[in-house]
Amino acid sequence: MKNTNFKSPFAGFRVFFDLDRWQEIWITITHNKSRSVLTAFGVFWGMFMLVVMVGAGVALQRGMSSQIEGFATNSCFVWTELTAEPYKGLKKGRKWDLLNDDIPVLINKIPEIQYLAPVLFGNGGANNVTRNDKAGSFGVKGNYPAYNKIDESKMLKGRYINDIDIAENRKVCVIGERVLEVLFPKNEDPIGKNIQVNGIYFQVIGVAQHTSDINIGGRSEETVILPFSTMQQAFNQGNVVHFLAVTAQPGVKVKVIEDKIREVLKARHSISPDDKKAVGGMNIEDQFTMFLYLGIGIASLIWIVGLGTLLAGGIGVSNIMLVTVKERTKEIGIRRALGATPRNIIQQILSESIILTLIAGVSGLMFGVGLLSLAGMALSGGDQFFKDPQISFSVALGALFILLVIGTLAGFIPANRAMNIKPIEAIREE
Repeated sequence: MKNTNFKSPFAGFRVFFDLDRWQEIWITITHNKSRSVLTAFGVFWGMFMLVVMVGAGVALQRGMSSQIEGFATNSCFVWTELTAEPYKGLKKGRKWDLLNDDIPVLINKIPEIQYLAPVLFGNGGANNVTRNDKAGSFGVKGNYPAYNKIDESKMLKGRYINDIDIAENRKVCVIGERVLEVLFPKNEDPIGKNIQVNGIYFQVIGVAQHTSDINIGGRSEETVILPFSTMQQAFNQGNVVHFLAVTAQPGVKVKVIEDKIREVLKARHSISPDDKKAVGGMNIEDQFTMFLYLGIGIASLIWIVGLGTLLAGGIGVSNIMLVTVKERTKEIGIRRALGATPRNIIQQILSESIILTLIAGVSGLMFGVGLLSLAGMALSGGDQFFKDPQISFSVALGALFILLVIGTLAGFIPANRAMNIKPIEAIREE
């Protein structure tokens, strides 16, 4: 006995590659070209704006990331301010100093500290850095090796300050790119050569390029970095520390170590525990968290606006499909009378809606990607705040999926209305 319920597994492929069906869909869409173009433009514009806004948001995030590249986000900085409260017979407004002895105490009492680097700032002055007949006015800093773990510099030549330089008070230095440009001929290797900083000779051991746009104590490309201990000794700065750079252990909030550092320093320097101004500081983690939330907010707003615009275009497609169904009432009735099933009618209307939406949406996607590519080429070659405005492949696939959903939803109501048309009444309708 023949099984009449059997369906070939290739039935779906035959429907997909049915050229007559595709031709009919195309004829229906192009029957009223002006109406189809105006309807499709809403979807085109929605997708175009979504792609451009997402690309701009990505460029903003990449630009922000490039500005802080190499800078430890789990860091804070501490310095001294005048006291604001009297304490133990000492008047308010008292000046106090961070000292070398504070460093081991902080490390021992606060195990949550990952890196701690004291910093000294030298006097710039006119032409304070010289070599032979060349001179320039540059910043001078005294650093520990750990500072490069917090505010990283890329070594173009040579090496950074190391522990032996600190222990032996070596008269060595690391110079920035601008210092190299001013003091040395273009093709001369500066490594091993001597320069004078405020009249004292130092041997160049490295040339550093700053990776972030955050500059502590002046522009890094215009700075000479000395070993911290050498700078204290050579320039008679005693045991005073100007600045502390600190990072927290992984998983520890910077706020925790920041509060503990203030507590230890206040106790060691006879500062009131209630004095909120004596120990100055800046929590970099809080700043980065603020920028992170700002980026999330911008991205969310972009998607809400973009999807809203795209949905508005989908509503336009749905309205036009309702008009199309109304115009084709008699045609649909004849199809039903000739044996077309409700499923056939629904497939036809949904196919027209999806194809119109996809054509418009893919065009908007391509135009948006093209505009982002042009913008990327125009912005390349510099340190812009907007960098490489592109969308990822996953975002493009997600946008196409959203198009498919919107096209389906846009055709659902017209298809449902077409399915409910009764053949006899439709044939009688003028």
